[in-house]
Amino acid sequence: MNKIAILDKEFEIFIPYEKIRSVVEDMAEKMNRDLDGKNPLFLCILNGSFMFAAEIFKRISLLDAEISFLKLASYSGTSTTGSIKQLIGLNESLAGRTIVVLEDIVDTGITIENTIEQIKAHNPAEVKIATLLLKPDALQRDVQLDYVGIEIPNEFIVGYGLDYNGRGRNLIDIFKVVNN
Repeated sequence: MNKIAILDKEFEIFIPYEKIRSVVEDMAEKMNRDLDGKNPLFLCILNGSFMFAAEIFKRISLLDAEISFLKLASYSGTSTTGSIKQLIGLNESLAGRTIVVLEDIVDTGITIENTIEQIKAHNPAEVKIATLLLKPDALQRDVQLDYVGIEIPNEFIVGYGLDYNGRGRNLIDIFKVVNN
């Protein structure tokens, strides 16, 4: 499946699952070294990062690691709205913990900046950010990213948890829009 159609757009294969899996394995290996002895809480940003979070977390060998979820929304169609809606919030105590935010993609940086501010209000020991994808050309905020999987150009993508109006999240590969 090299090309697909979702709603009114056509997409072509961009990043195959084999590449994603390899990047995730490397990131998890580094996290296991960096987070040893820190009792980390992994915080998955829903909906987009659920596949990435599952892949990372099943490779984390730290027995004291936990995972939780924060649901945010910032996209409408193929572009960011510039505002963040928190739909599901934090239930765990973050005070004194190492928090690892798992994000599917950082493009403008607005969502991750807002997320970091929310987390820091809970007095964690430290906040680390892991993103599968980074669009450096779209970045509008100066955010510290601790783990970056793949840098990509500023193109609209779907698959591996990322969607176009709610569709395409179930694709195992990542596709980019053709003739946007």
